[in-house]
Amino acid sequence: MLETSAGLGQLITILIMATALGMDAFSLGIGIGMKGIRLLHVLRISVLIGFFHILMPLLGIFTGQYMSSLLGQVTNYAAGGLLILLGAHMVFNSFKARETRMIDHRSLLGMLLFSLSVSIDSFSVGVSLGMFRSDLLLTVLAFGICGGALSVMGLLLGRRVSRNLGEFGEALGGVILMAFGLAFIF
Repeated sequence: MLETSAGLGQLITILIMATALGMDAFSLGIGIGMKGIRLLHVLRISVLIGFFHILMPLLGIFTGQYMSSLLGQVTNYAAGGLLILLGAHMVFNSFKARETRMIDHRSLLGMLLFSLSVSIDSFSVGVSLGMFRSDLLLTVLAFGICGGALSVMGLLLGRRVSRNLGEFGEALGGVILMAFGLAFIF
């Protein structure tokens, strides 16, 4: 019974983290969707984001497992601190004025760069989860599915709504990651 509740707790934690990380793809997808996007491009971008949301945490988990063997008892503090920093970075970036030139999201290079940029955060979270020996298959599948699904929702929603919604989605994801970071430390 205790093992079942621990497994359910890990599942809920991973799903919440996957959703929080997918909020970045969601919020940036709204901006791209507002510029006008064909459904074929929505599908292509979302599949790439899902792929990178699998690849990046997978690399992060392996890195975290290696770091865990090096750090030993400091692992909880390092993993929690990493999540707090990542969450704070997401909150800060959500309210920072974005004056960057957008790349062409229809080109292969543009889709790859966009997908990689919204998936970089998954690497850091993967490092934290690797320090705790989380379920590998469950983690990468949850991250990939949530990242892809939230990017589809953001791209499609962007075709219909204003720009202001995107900032708050990324900020919410950052706050969730900071909360998990604090929970790991305390």
